[in-house]
Amino acid sequence: MNSKTYSRINKKISISVFSLFLLLANNAFANTSINVGPTLGEQAPKISVLNTQEQAVNIKELSGEQGVIILFFRSADWCPFCKKHLIELNEHAEQFKKLGYGLAAISYDNTDILKTSAKQKNISYPLLSDQKVQTMLAYGIVNSEYAVGSDHYGIPYPGVVVIDNKGKVMHKHFFKGYKKRVKFTDLYEQLKTGT
Repeated sequence: MNSKTYSRINKKISISVFSLFLLLANNAFANTSINVGPTLGEQAPKISVLNTQEQAVNIKELSGEQGVIILFFRSADWCPFCKKHLIELNEHAEQFKKLGYGLAAISYDNTDILKTSAKQKNISYPLLSDQKVQTMLAYGIVNSEYAVGSDHYGIPYPGVVVIDNKGKVMHKHFFKGYKKRVKFTDLYEQLKTGT
């Protein structure tokens, strides 16, 4: 093999390895939790939401003996990843309830959209509307990619907050991208083992 051929092969290998490194690094950073939301160990902000009967509800009403798990999602109307995540939570709902946790999910959707979605997908926990964006702002999770006045202003970074029976934030997981979501099997194990 002459030096020109060797040089070309070496260059191609180097480019391939570097490209693979960039791809892996990008995926690793894209899948990490971002530091937004309420402070762990602090009192959870109050929620200002309506259920599908257009009634205001609070954390205490949503909580079980151990507390409440709140899923924050983009939209039950236009976000396929959110729809899938709502169904996944529904599949784990009984497990969380047996541990003593209430469940709820909050988005900026109006109550009609949430009512339709809950009925179509047979969701067993409350879907709550934060159309005035008060809860998303109080929790510090409004997606900064959308400005006031945008059709999508008010959507949160997708994630979960777990609030204990004293009203304190004990777990939080939020993600910048719309594809990465909390795995409920992992969250269940964390809550079951107290980690």
